[in-house]
Amino acid sequence: MSTRERIFAAMQQVAAEHGKPLRPLADSVPLLETGLDSLCFAILIARLEGEFGVDPFTSSEEIAFPTTVGDLVALYDAAAPLDAAA
Repeated sequence: MSTRERIFAAMQQVAAEHGKPLRPLADSVPLLETGLDSLCFAILIARLEGEFGVDPFTSSEEIAFPTTVGDLVALYDAAAPLDAAA
């Protein structure tokens, strides 16, 4: 499963657990327009850290915070260890 598929699945799971309607996901969708709220994003990031074994927000001194779904995927693609992406 690709990084994108894993992130999309996690976003769908968090949305379902919190009763949030999730917009169809695509790279160009702004994170603020996905349907997730700040609590959902906090849960999502914690889950992704566990899934990928990395927190890309603290693994680099120079971090550009993601604004779109594609940015979030690229952030994890760049930070995740190669064996975690398998």
